[in-house]
Formats: sequence, C-alpha cells, structure tokens
Amino acid sequence: MTPVTSSAAGSGAADDTPNVGTLAGDVVGGAADASRIAWECLADAAARTAGVTVRTVHDVAGIRAVADFFADVWRTPRATPPYPSEVLRSLVHAGGAVHAAYSAGPSGERLAGAAVAVFGPPAERDVYSFVAAATESGRGVGFAVKQAQRLWALKRGATTMRWTFDPLVSRNARFNLVKLGAVGSEYLVDFYGPMSDGVNDGDESDRLTVVWDLVTGTTRKDSPADGRFAADVFRRAPDGGPLALGDADRLWCRVPEDIVAVRAADPALALDWRHAVREVFTEAYAEGLRATAMSRDGWYLLTRRRSTDLPTQTSAGATVGTLSEKTSSEEQA
Repeated sequence: MTPVTSSAAGSGAADDTPNVGTLAGDVVGGAADASRIAWECLADAAARTAGVTVRTVHDVAGIRAVADFFADVWRTPRATPPYPSEVLRSLVHAGGAVHAAYSAGPSGERLAGAAVAVFGPPAERDVYSFVAAATESGRGVGFAVKQAQRLWALKRGATTMRWTFDPLVSRNARFNLVKLGAVGSEYLVDFYGPMSDGVNDGDESDRLTVVWDLVTGTTRKDSPADGRFAADVFRRAPDGGPLALGDADRLWCRVPEDIVAVRAADPALALDWRHAVREVFTEAYAEGLRATAMSRDGWYLLTRRRSTDLPTQTSAGATVGTLSEKTSSEEQA
C-alpha cells in the first residue's frame, strides 16, 4: 500500500475544513508547486479531522478487504460482492486507484471507507469515481477519502471528476453538492435497470450524475433555503406535502427524509416518490436547470446553468458508481 495522506487520530465537525480557494493559491497562474502543496495540505487536514489514514491499495489482500467492505455496505454476501476483488485489481492495473481509509483501534487498523477511481481519455482530463463508501457517519471519513482521490487525480493532470448517486438520498446529495461543491450535470432514468443488492431491491435505479471541478470546487457556504419559503408550490408529494416550489429562476424539490426506511416499510410508496421526483427533475433538466445544492431538511435547489458553468464532460458517459459518506445501514448506490 502506498501512502497518499496520513493523520494522527483526531475528531472535528465535518464543516471545519480548510478553505480550498485560500489553500490553492493562484492555480490558473501556474503556481504548480504551491498548488500541489496546498492540495496535499487539504487532504492531510481532512484525514486528520476524520481521524483516519488514507492510502492507495495495490496488494491482493488489501484489495480483497476493500471488496469485503463494499459487500458489507451493500448488504450482499462476501462471496458475491458488488465489486469483486479481481475487478478492483484490474482497475488498478489499468491505471486507476483504490483508496482506503483506516481508523486505529485496540485490535489494529480497520477499514472505515474506500473509493475507486479510473481515468477517462487522457485528453479529456476527466476521472470517474467508480464507487465510494464510508462507515463513520458524521466524522468526515468520506470527505477525507475524496480529498485523497482528488489529490491523486490532480497529480495526474485531471481537472474534473464525475460519479452518480441516488437522488432520493438527501444526505448523499448534501455531501456531493454542498460539502464537495459538485454540480448535478444530468438525470439518468433507471440507469442500472433492476438491482438485486440488499439496499436497492424493489426500486428503480434513477441516478444523478455530478461533476466536481477538482481545481476550484469547494464547500458551498450560502443557504440553499434562501427564497424557498416565498416560492409557489406547483406540485404535491406522495405524502401529501409540497414536492416542488419555484420562482422565475430557481426550483426546489423535496425528497424523503430516509428513502431506505420508506423502501423497507412501504415499497409502493418509495416507488411513488421515485416517479414523482423523476418527473420534476426530467422536466427541470429539459428546461436548463441543474441541481446545485441540498438543504439540511431535504430540499434540492435547482438553478439555471449556462453551458460554461459546468466543467467539460467527456463523451464516454456517466460513472458506474456512487459517492456518499454513509454507514453500512444506510443507502449508498
């Protein structure tokens, strides 16, 4: 395993992260060495806050442990993990990377998070985050893993990273859009088709692709709720409450507080939520709106985006995976 960034044990609120813009300095101006040091400092600070050590994994045993970790997250038998170890090893051999976060304990290190990234065409400078998960909810482990991924990608010339996630999972949306500062670039209807893991059974697999600008992306500080309470309700949710609000240039869309719990208790209601949110998003995206934030109380903010507002995307399609900071008992894919 090759160290990427390490830390001593520590703790802290997830929002207490260094300011990317301050650390990065004049990236555009060509201060390459200063920028490299800045990104390394950011990755190290994120790991230190989460109390983990993040390393790239190359060896067979380490990769197998990551495959087992993903199996536990997706509630599948370790004999049939969603991402087999031989596939992960092949991705590393092809030039990708498996990052793993380890926390220290009385019996030694244990896996607390992991992520896998692969490159698109080199000319596009785009990286796909194939899959990511973390078990230490609220401790910043997912953020630390993403910063290690970011540093790895930037050192290899990448400027953007993409991945997909379930748009009904509000905590994933908040992590991606607010914590990392990514933008929802496209809405994908039933992207995977039927899924048979222990998390997604019985649902349709709509996904939201996000694009993360690796050079300038940073935590959003403005409130996604500004203006929402004065907006007009134009669609109702399956639970009878408001689903979608809007004004001239913005739209807010609500998702369930815990779609995994809804899916377990009432699969038909969960599917109604899927279809209702799908209708709002597909119409909004056709009109040029894009998901740019998520409030703490479960409301997406969609704003009108110009084509120049999004990082350039490749023609290779969306990522095959997800990102969130999660526990093994919560939604991931």
